Amino acid sequence: MPRRQSFKTQKQPLQVHHKNQTDLSAWRKGRTIDPEKNVQNNQSPNNQKNDSKQGSLEQALSYFEKVQDRVSLKKNSVLQKHLTTVESIALQSGLPPEAFDVLLNVALSGKLADTVNTRLLKSLLPASVIPETSVVSSVSWLCVSKCSGNIQLLFLRWLIAVFDFIDHKEQLHALYGFFFSFLQDEKMCPYVCHLLYLLTRKETGEYIQLYETEYHFISHSGMQSYLQALLSLYKLYCPELVTITLPGKMKTYFKNSEGPWKAGINTVRQRNQENSPVFQPLFLGTAQPQSRKRKWNTQLIIPASGTNTNNLEEDKKKNRVDLYSVSESFRVEQLQTFSQLLQNIHHLEFPSQMGSVLTNPLLLHYMNCIKDESVYLRLYYWMGQTLQEECTWCAVDNNQDEEEFKDFLETVYKTECFLQEGFSSCEEFLYKSLPLWDGFCCRSQILRLVSWIPLSSFSEIKSHLYDPLAQFFFTSSLYFKCSILECLKELLQNWLNWHVIHLDSQSDSQVHSSNTTHSELLNVVAELIHFVGWISTLALRLENNPTFLLYFILDFYETACDMYLRYNLPLLIMPPAGVFYPALLSMDSVSLNQLCYIMYRYRTNLVAAKENELSKKVTVQFRFSNQTYQEYNQYITAMVGCLWTSSVFQKDIHPQGLHMDDELLKKTAVQEFKNSFNIVYHPAMMGYAVLFLQQAWPDDTTFNFSLIKGKKWNWYLEYLYAHGLKGLKVFIESSINRVSQASHSKAGNVQV
Repeated sequence: MPRRQSFKTQKQPLQVHHKNQTDLSAWRKGRTIDPEKNVQNNQSPNNQKNDSKQGSLEQALSYFEKVQDRVSLKKNSVLQKHLTTVESIALQSGLPPEAFDVLLNVALSGKLADTVNTRLLKSLLPASVIPETSVVSSVSWLCVSKCSGNIQLLFLRWLIAVFDFIDHKEQLHALYGFFFSFLQDEKMCPYVCHLLYLLTRKETGEYIQLYETEYHFISHSGMQSYLQALLSLYKLYCPELVTITLPGKMKTYFKNSEGPWKAGINTVRQRNQENSPVFQPLFLGTAQPQSRKRKWNTQLIIPASGTNTNNLEEDKKKNRVDLYSVSESFRVEQLQTFSQLLQNIHHLEFPSQMGSVLTNPLLLHYMNCIKDESVYLRLYYWMGQTLQEECTWCAVDNNQDEEEFKDFLETVYKTECFLQEGFSSCEEFLYKSLPLWDGFCCRSQILRLVSWIPLSSFSEIKSHLYDPLAQFFFTSSLYFKCSILECLKELLQNWLNWHVIHLDSQSDSQVHSSNTTHSELLNVVAELIHFVGWISTLALRLENNPTFLLYFILDFYETACDMYLRYNLPLLIMPPAGVFYPALLSMDSVSLNQLCYIMYRYRTNLVAAKENELSKKVTVQFRFSNQTYQEYNQYITAMVGCLWTSSVFQKDIHPQGLHMDDELLKKTAVQEFKNSFNIVYHPAMMGYAVLFLQQAWPDDTTFNFSLIKGKKWNWYLEYLYAHGLKGLKVFIESSINRVSQASHSKAGNVQV
């Protein structure tokens, strides 16, 4: 099959840049066709079918290239035939690079009716790459006003949708000022802002007249979301020029420009990859190809935004120095090794669709090492819009694939874990979608994302996060309650880790100057702990104090009790009585041991805080007062009276405690009621006491617990410690001052 010749003799560079893809069947297979093999295989059904398609496409392109006068679609069957040919081939396998020059020129030249031009533009689906020369040539038609405003608008939308498929962009960047002039067009402005946003680079800010953009345009149209997105990028590169204060968060920043082409591009990409095992797109950061059914999955694959992937190896062999050039931008699809990242870390060119960053460890390392706010900003805009469009319970069409969306959320979560930082766009998505969530779809992924919500004001968190979670919590199963508690514990840990990292990275002067931020952190963390205490108290009542639920509640307080010493946060909040007493009276030894350890850590943190306060070593104001110490002392009195001195009913002074009059206790007809909850008779410890008696007095079958006293009491303690009750051990050793060994004959002879 002969190689297809260029349609225009003056477009010879197009043949040079894409010599490996000028043959349509070769392009579909993703490799160069060998002429000899082609002759041998020419009789195969697939090749015959491909030859037929190529011949039809060549005829259609030749027809459109020669169109001179305005032709009516209804009265011209030839035009209808060739237009249908272009549309069908584009939807089936995409268009080869050389087709774009012809079709763009005829669509923007005004030779055909808008109906035909619209269908042509909507059929411009790339199979591999789009030549930059074709795009630049088509832009020139906007200067002569041959096409209507609607066609110009559709062309801009197409340019945004296929931006990452343009093989080079240097000439396109040179047209920045031309696109900038269209900002004054009210209809085109949203899409021009989006295109300028994709084209904007650091060096672009040197010649942009920002003041005209700020004041002239804002005075006419106000602060629109698309303008805010563009100005926010300008402000990163030229903060001295953008003097206005940008508004807060917005739901969406750019209008969806991909509608007519999104599904077609995904379908073509999927079909070509399935039909051609040789040609595979460049996957970054993953060994297995991801699903290609949906938009975000295709965007996790870096398209040939900067160069033709088929020519990538030739470029490397031709000039190794170009790969590490510092004078030009380095495209991410060329990034293969960590050494390349180090060599070109300040010259990386990211794609417009930032989903490819999520699956590439090298680019994630870049985000960790280089605080490039423009990358975060682009990722923020892309992720926010993608989450909103792909959410299975928020999308308008409601025909989403839950498994696909679940995989996407999982990818976002893994990225946040890698960066150890939550995305603000993900936070906004959660705030918006949680009230509409059914509590079942993507449950694990949603709760994981909740654990990475960045720090924000309590008013936002309460209304957007705590209130919806509380509704799910009180109306859900026991397992879901535990899942929410686990999620909130991880959220607290992430906030505390963030605090430690930022505290270590700041100098002393910065710490002192950030008291406002530090105070906000204390408020948000305190409200989270209060919220968990509130829902835990009610949940224990609703579920009748199950051990499984109590474990997750106490697990949360294991983090909360150590905030001062472990995370250097001057904040301690005691668990509410509705959590403390169910744990103290639990029938499970694990819960009781857990509570003992938590109270031991509270004591350690409070003692350290008191010592630092007295020595005036700490300048930050503590967020716990005498009331915290009083509440701790009340709990300790109850625990010691319960587990050790058998005086809990007399000495427990907490308003919600176990204090009872002796007359009332006698009416219960319980013998030895004072000893009911010490470490021998406690329901959680009675199993250990029985086993201890069996070993100490194997012949005694009466199980006389009163035998455990004096030296046997001490042996019993060692027996408990040997069985892993380390929390009980550290609590007794820290909270109970035992007298000398000679006076251990009486179990109650202690000092508290």
